[in-house]
Amino acid sequence: MSALPRKTPTSTDLRGVRWLRSSYSTGANNCVETARPSAGPWAGLLAVRDSKDPAGPALLFSPGSWASFTAAIRRGRPR
Repeated sequence: MSALPRKTPTSTDLRGVRWLRSSYSTGANNCVETARPSAGPWAGLLAVRDSKDPAGPALLFSPGSWASFTAAIRRGRPR
């Protein structure tokens, strides 16, 4: 079994995804956006990109890894 991809050089490689921004985001574009690819090698993963660089790289996480990361942030301490 091969390892999951961890990033894409450009988020435009993730064709047909809908990028979402947090409802806490301001209009200043100082946030991240997430997408859930449904096809290709990234299907089932969560993609995260910088909203200031929409054509830049995207990091890819398993849903469980992302949930653990955001839960740790909400608790205010690293795991």
